[in-house]
Amino acid sequence: MNLMLNAIEAMKDTGGDLTIRSGVNAEGHLTVSISDTGIGLPAEGADLIFDPFHATKPQGTGMGLTITRSILESYGGRVWATANQGAGATFHFTLPTGAEARA
Repeated sequence: MNLMLNAIEAMKDTGGDLTIRSGVNAEGHLTVSISDTGIGLPAEGADLIFDPFHATKPQGTGMGLTITRSILESYGGRVWATANQGAGATFHFTLPTGAEARA
């Protein structure tokens, strides 16, 4: 939910498209990608966006992406972000499925 709300907020001044895709990768993990056509990743410090208290918006606490990462990792998943070719960014996450998820 946090990734979708961030995407919507990134497009609030210009409008845009929010795209959510899901599938299963070669390792059998659920993969979800959330793309927007908003302002994109920060030009500098994009590698810091998942760090605690690293806010990229004036009213942000810098904890949303940190908590998202923590939750996904606690279930054996991972999360990362990529810049889009055009405008915006895409956040991806994976989660194990089946027996691996219950382990």
